Amino acid sequence: MSKPNYRSTLYACYLGYITQAAVVNLSPILFIIYQNAFGLSFEKLGRLILINFVTQLLTDLMAVRYINRIGLRRAAIIGHLCAVAGFIMMSTLPRILPSPYTGLVISAVVYAIGGGLIEVLVSPTVDALPGEAKDAAMSLLHSFYSWGQVAVMLLSTLFIRVFGAENWYWLPLLWGIVPAFNAWLFSRVPLAPMPDEDEQTPLRTLLVRPLFLLAMLMMICSGAAEQAVAQWSSLFAEVALGIPKLLGDVLGPVMFAVCMAIGRTAYGIWGERLNLRRTLLFSAALCIACYAMIVFTHSPALSLIGVAVSGLAVCIMWPGMLRVASSTYPLGGTPMFGVLAIMGDVGCALGPWLTGLVSDSAQSLAVTLAWAMGAGWDAEQIGLRIGLLSAVIFPVVMLVGLMFWRRGKAKPAAESNI
Repeated sequence: MSKPNYRSTLYACYLGYITQAAVVNLSPILFIIYQNAFGLSFEKLGRLILINFVTQLLTDLMAVRYINRIGLRRAAIIGHLCAVAGFIMMSTLPRILPSPYTGLVISAVVYAIGGGLIEVLVSPTVDALPGEAKDAAMSLLHSFYSWGQVAVMLLSTLFIRVFGAENWYWLPLLWGIVPAFNAWLFSRVPLAPMPDEDEQTPLRTLLVRPLFLLAMLMMICSGAAEQAVAQWSSLFAEVALGIPKLLGDVLGPVMFAVCMAIGRTAYGIWGERLNLRRTLLFSAALCIACYAMIVFTHSPALSLIGVAVSGLAVCIMWPGMLRVASSTYPLGGTPMFGVLAIMGDVGCALGPWLTGLVSDSAQSLAVTLAWAMGAGWDAEQIGLRIGLLSAVIFPVVMLVGLMFWRRGKAKPAAESNI
């Protein structure tokens, strides 16, 4: 009997992360349109991001408990179909419901359920495939999220530029084609066997291991550090830097995603030669420097460079921590990946929401308004800068945590990888 060819499985997983990129990044591209058409505040826009990631978090919690009973294939198909349904609702509900914001919230919940299932399933699916270079495979997989983010930002921005902001509702329908196709693909591809449920390391065992607890904290920080910039950089470029939307999106959030994609792809090729701990420490330090460049510089060019390079800074954080956990606890299985995804989604929700909350609050503080007047910025511009500055706490915590983590003891299975 011939061995199964898992190339099509890899392709399906890659498309899964492109779908996840659309789930996470499509709505923020439309923030300016939402603000102008529906009169939404920064906090309400930030709340949409929070709802997205909290829903993914709750989905991850359910997946940890029931995914082994549902099965990987069936859950993957359900996840992609939820993404399709959510994108259809995103296009229609805000235009037919009395409250457009309610329509945006409902659609966010539905496509986020799909994103949560996809996120939990894709990483363990690739991790289970035959092969030795697991670090490289995981980083390369996550690079497709980044390349998907680039595609979502560029193609969506160009669509708005060509067809006009009034036709924004076509975008979710067009992006829904990707998960619709991938649902069909996942119904056909071969899947590598997972450890039986009774062979997996119990979650109660993982949750008392110091390294795993620290990995959970690092997942929170990595998700928050990544999404605080990714979700707000489009609005920051236009409002805080005064750059036209198309140019600002290309030079800011698109370059952020390009740098993140290049970093993950490069690590996927050469990552086996690098020490993962040292790479993560460098990433956290570089991320702090990038936040400072974004917030404090008066030059739009330098701020945009900070946005772009921060994509390189955060590129290895999420897949790196997944590999730390899976190499240390190889029998953790899908539930372990689910717990780590939950922590990552906590960070993904917390970082952008905190940025929006602080941005709104800072606009009414006398000290920040005085700073704005001295720097030649208005209230909205200083608010967004202070909001992004507040998110620097996440790479700082990650840097400190990694310093303590270096002193900890990992299992021998992890030593060669981290």
